[in-house]
This record gives sequence, structure tokens and C-alpha cells, in this order.
Amino acid sequence: MTGGVVGAPAAVEARGWGWRHASRRAWALSGVEFRIGTGERVLLLGASGAGKSTLLHGLAGVLGGDEEGESAGELLVDGSPATASRGRAGLVLQDPDSQVILARVGDDVAFGCENLGVPRDEIWRRVGAALDAVGLDVPLDRPTKALSGGQKQRLALAGALAMQPGLLLLDEPTANLDPEGVVEVREAVGRVLDRTGATLVVVEHRVDVWLPLVDRVIVIGPAGVIADGAPGDVLGDRAGSRRTQLAEAGVWVPGIPPASPPPPARAAGEMLLSAHGLAVERVRGVRVADSIDLSVAAGEALAVVGPNGAGKSTLGLTIAGLLPPAAGELTATDPLAAGAGPSPVRWRSCELLTRIGTVFQDPEHQLLARTVREELEVGPRALGLDAAATAARVDELLDRLRLAPLARANPYTLSGGEKRRLTVAAALATAPRVLVLDEPTFGQDARTWAELVGLLARLRDDGAAIVAITHDEAVVAALHARRFALPRREEAS
Repeated sequence: MTGGVVGAPAAVEARGWGWRHASRRAWALSGVEFRIGTGERVLLLGASGAGKSTLLHGLAGVLGGDEEGESAGELLVDGSPATASRGRAGLVLQDPDSQVILARVGDDVAFGCENLGVPRDEIWRRVGAALDAVGLDVPLDRPTKALSGGQKQRLALAGALAMQPGLLLLDEPTANLDPEGVVEVREAVGRVLDRTGATLVVVEHRVDVWLPLVDRVIVIGPAGVIADGAPGDVLGDRAGSRRTQLAEAGVWVPGIPPASPPPPARAAGEMLLSAHGLAVERVRGVRVADSIDLSVAAGEALAVVGPNGAGKSTLGLTIAGLLPPAAGELTATDPLAAGAGPSPVRWRSCELLTRIGTVFQDPEHQLLARTVREELEVGPRALGLDAAATAARVDELLDRLRLAPLARANPYTLSGGEKRRLTVAAALATAPRVLVLDEPTFGQDARTWAELVGLLARLRDDGAAIVAITHDEAVVAALHARRFALPRREEAS
């Protein structure tokens, strides 16, 4: 990145800090104590729901006022309250969709610089350099709505880098990226840090990705910091028994893989869906993948893999009957259609409920209710289940996916990993024969990852078809999934 005055590296400090959402009884975090010096590079770890994203939002000064929640203690940037230092931090959110502001790629990256009063010529130098740094090789006038989830993740990072902040806060910046993109983004961040000396705090479950770049690891839990030190002292061999304790708490510890389910109990069963010469598009007239031939059978897992922008999510929505094929055929066989007709996109919503369930890449796109419990009741009520049957199904899902303590919480106050488990549970509430999941393990710690993958394996063994769109090769291996790879598009990054 070139030109401009770079913000001086920031120092941050937490003094007994805590936060509680207005709609939740328990504190998301409490008693957090640490000091991060200028230029330090910190990997922030913790179990799903431990409050990592909340802490980053606090450091960025964007948690909101009294109507959103209450805080305790102090959170300081350069000795001043974080809320008074917002221009010092560049924050990349866990959900890149929520950070897209403007309709065109170039304008979106330029937005933060414009708000900081950077001269116009300098803004566009920074925009080009930031897009190059993150490997987002698309025209500046490309509509942001046409980007894939992984491309939006790079877009959000480019916007933060263009601001040249003294404090760079990254919330799972590689979660939806293909393996090549993961390396590109880490190296882009490293180059910026080497040039600017900025302070880094990154939240990421992919611990191995960031260990070469960071010099400190902080692990947080609900009651504060539970480990703090050099990576080797916290996660390496010299950490001793602490490694096992952290793994049991859900932290992804290098060298301690989570438990995987056993292989399928039986061979795949009858065909449920088939595609021949299928082409898919999300924007009319803009095909993102074509010439697709695939099948989905009962009792098997199918993994749709490929680079960002290849059309995986669009294919998933088409398989799920939520988008019409752009060309070719997608046909439901009689065992799945059960009288509803061979074309899933023509089914009524109540017919889809028990046939094909969908978990979107962005959990917030399918949240409907005021509480977690009410969210899980939507599907069963639409099916006409009585109160007792609905309660029994919902209670089971709350327990199986570790959501019972959150039953009365507003879904929008959950962490990214908790929202993902909630949307999986909501899809399961109607017991569909086919379950399409887009990045099903996004935001999960090692413990919830193992539980979620184990649940999907049991559904597969009970005769459901699992279609997982994923960059997580561990999921593909754990589910013994049949791979279906989409090739890189010429303009995909």
C-alpha cells in the first residue's frame, strides 16, 4: 500500500471490562484484564460464545449505548475510552455482508477513507493497493451484490486496510475463504503490519493460519482471561497440560484434533435429486456455473467444494429449490417429491419444509423470531404440530446444539458460531429428507465443531441426504463425503 500518513500504532488496555446485552441475563464477558502494547500482534482465542467478537466491537468503540447493553470496567485505546477513539481502529466484522455499504466495489473500499478526510487522489491510490493486497481482482465498478461470500470477506478487509489504522481488528477474516485465499489474506495482513507497524488483534478458529504472524495469544472465557503469553507458552509443547485443558474448553489447539464420527453405517440409498446440464445464476442473465451433472442420494453426504466465486452457494440455493435453474434440469425423484411434483422450485414453502431444509451462508438472512426458542418453533408450527410435539422437538434441539441457556435470548445477540448452530437447529426442526448447508462449521470452536459434525453424521446414517458447501476439508473427511468440485471461474479470485 502506498502514500498517505499512516496512523501511529495504538496501545489498548482492558481494566476489569465486561459487557452484557440488554436482552440477556448473563454477562457475555466480565473481569477482562490485559494490556496490548503498540505494534503487538495478538491472536484472540476462546470457545464459541466466549465474547471474542464482543471484545473486538468494544475495542472499535461500536458496541452501542445503554439501549443495547451495559458495560463494566474500562476499555482504553491510547489511554482514552475506546468510544472516543473510533478513528484509530479498522474493524473487519465476522459477517462481511453487514459491512458492505455501497453498491460498487471501489466506492465501498473508499468509504472509510472518505470519512477520515483522506485527499481524493490518495484515496484511489489506497483503494487500488488494498484490493491488490487482498487478491480481489475485480473491476472497481463491479456491483457488491454480485460478489460471493468469500469475495465480500476480502472486500471488507480491503476497506479496513485502506484506512491505514493504528489498530487492526479482524474477526474471523478467513472463515469463508478457499485455501489459496486464506494464505493470500494472511500474507496481505502481514505486509501491511510490516510496513505500518500497526497493532493487530485477530479472532480466528484457524489457529495454525495465524501463528506464523502473531507474537502473543490471549484466551478468554466468560470470567475473563484464562491464558496469555507467547504462542509456544500457551499452545505449544511447553504449555504442558494447559494444551489439553484448552482443547477440552473448545479452543483449537494445534496437534489436538477434535473427535470425528465413525464412517457411514451403510451404503447410500435411493436417489432423491438429480441434475443434468444444470446452469445456475443468482442475478438474472449472469451464470456463475454451468454444465453441472450431479446426484443426491439418501444416506450420503455430498461436499460441494471449489474456489471463492465458483458458484457453490448459488448451486446450493438451486438444489434447495430457492432459485430456478438458469438452464438444464434439477429433478426430485418420487421418494423425495412425494406427490409435490418433480421441480423443487415450484413447491410451496410448506412442501419444502419436510423435503429440503436450507442453512444459508449468512445466518442472519434466515432469522425470523424474537427469541431462540421462538426461532425453533417457526417450522413445527408451520407444519401444524401441536404444542406438546413442538415443545418436545424444540427442547431436544436446544440441548443437542448447546443452545438451551440461550433459549430466551434475541437471536441477533448471539455470537456468529451460536447463530450458525441456531440456523442448523431451525432447519432440523422440520426433519427434512435433504439438508443443504452453506459453510456449516463457520464460527465453531473445536468442541461445537465435533458435536455439529457428529450430528450431521447421525442424520446421514438415519437416511437423510447432507449437502455441505464448504472450504473445511476436515468436514469433508469427517463426514466421508463424496466431493463435487466446481472449477474456478475466469473472473473469480
